[in-house]
Amino acid sequence: MPDSSQSDRAAKLAALKKQQRPRPGWLIPLVLAVVLVVVIAGVGVFVATRGGGGGTSAGGLKAGKQVLPSAVTGPKTTQPAPTRVKDTSGISGVLAWDTSGYPGTGTANAGTLGHDHVSGAVTYAVTPPVGGPHDATWMNAGVYTKPVPNERAVHTLEHGAIWITYDPKLPTAQVDQLVAFVTRQSLIPEASLGQQDPRLVGAKNRYMDLSPWASNSLPSPIVLSSWGHQLQVTSPTDPRMQKFVDTFRNSSTYTPEYGSPVDGVPTGTGGIAATDGGTVANPSGTAAN
Repeated sequence: MPDSSQSDRAAKLAALKKQQRPRPGWLIPLVLAVVLVVVIAGVGVFVATRGGGGGTSAGGLKAGKQVLPSAVTGPKTTQPAPTRVKDTSGISGVLAWDTSGYPGTGTANAGTLGHDHVSGAVTYAVTPPVGGPHDATWMNAGVYTKPVPNERAVHTLEHGAIWITYDPKLPTAQVDQLVAFVTRQSLIPEASLGQQDPRLVGAKNRYMDLSPWASNSLPSPIVLSSWGHQLQVTSPTDPRMQKFVDTFRNSSTYTPEYGSPVDGVPTGTGGIAATDGGTVANPSGTAAN
């Protein structure tokens, strides 16, 4: 038969368990509060990974590793309006400008797209640019989730890149299609990089730039530009896009400085693309013009 002390302990234990038992009156609100916190956190994660400030941007691309090419500094230059000419590529809808005189000394004829090096911002006569004065240091080609300096992108056009710009309000699904389009393009060897820097031996790049335009001033939602040529489209699946790339990218016929690289620039100046940059990591630091 249990003694009185055992009975007291049993009674205290029963009372303690009764105190710890959840009461339905406050348990349900507590559960609802926890669920609400989880839902809010999930929404926050979704927003952070689909766009806006801080790490990820258009098209759902993870931009954590991205470094934008540095802005140019120096006196401003205004580009003289280049002369429109008839396109001879045979691709429907392609616009063309005078590129006569290439390769040349860097001095353009009247109406010809100039290719002088300048140290500051350029006001271009064509939106987006199809050539003209540009910074002496190009950007590292690839996919960027934010606008890039025009003056560095134009230099990649001179080296044979295709620059795809799109309206900043283009639907995410269409941006994703543009990224996929860039990814499908073949890699092109950049032999000259390995000759300049042993760390870059074997480097390849798709010779493709993709970035949103800084405003809604584009002539169409999506624009493909090469040196002296442009194609304006409304859909990322327009079949002319591939024809444009096949014709003008890294072309011995249309590229002013055919055989030149489109990356290899120290990342503090040339940037690091969010995706589809070169196959070999570019050096750190900054470049001197």
